[in-house]
Amino acid sequence: MKQYETALITGASGGIGYEFAKVFAERGVNLVIVARSEDKLNMLADELKNKHQIDVKVIAKDLSSAQSVQEISEEIEEAGIQIDYLINNAGFAQFGKFADNDWQRESDMINLNISTLTHFTKLYLKKMISVGKGRILNVASTAAYQPMPMMAVYGATKSYVLSFTEAVAAEANGSGVTVTALCPGATKSGFGEDSGAGKSIMFNNFSTASSRSVAEYGYESMMSGKHSAIHGILNKIAAVKVRFLPHRWVTKLMMKVLDK
Repeated sequence: MKQYETALITGASGGIGYEFAKVFAERGVNLVIVARSEDKLNMLADELKNKHQIDVKVIAKDLSSAQSVQEISEEIEEAGIQIDYLINNAGFAQFGKFADNDWQRESDMINLNISTLTHFTKLYLKKMISVGKGRILNVASTAAYQPMPMMAVYGATKSYVLSFTEAVAAEANGSGVTVTALCPGATKSGFGEDSGAGKSIMFNNFSTASSRSVAEYGYESMMSGKHSAIHGILNKIAAVKVRFLPHRWVTKLMMKVLDK
């Protein structure tokens, strides 16, 4: 690959990750894009290489697998690529009551949303600090700010991502490396359909942001070195307000909002 800056983006085959790939490509940054769907990744890679004359490495991998992060890291190292930007975007949710949901899917969710993100951050934060530069962005969610009945495990994983990222960001101060948590609200990204939450009041009675606007906001927030960034003024207001309300009230409200 060319000796230019390179961004590693997980979950790049669709939604916010797909738009992140475009945002970086438009700025002349080479890419390593990762997701399960090799066909979708190859189509995106061909488009971006032809349009922006950048190098794009495709890695098709199930990121919920415990070995995936180490395997991807080794493949990148063998290719002689230095990662300057890490975008931990991959993640998914499951809608429904915790008692009724499939355990294997929830286990995979915990592995992907928490373990994989944490392992990638561990590996590349250390590498970035050693060279004195780099930026990491972890995609959390406004779900991180309150309990999420009907999406209990997902909300808990995103609370972890936000707390973890802000803590690591503070540790990295002065190292030349920044770490940012991006917290989007409901987004037109295929998330609602994939999770089963697409028919809920949240996705049908409230405006949803475009994946492109979320990716652009995330990029700018990361480049400015923010520790956390909530997309959308209404989402920012809501995130602040819930901190001053009893959790019992907030949980009841979220149950209604996420009701089908």
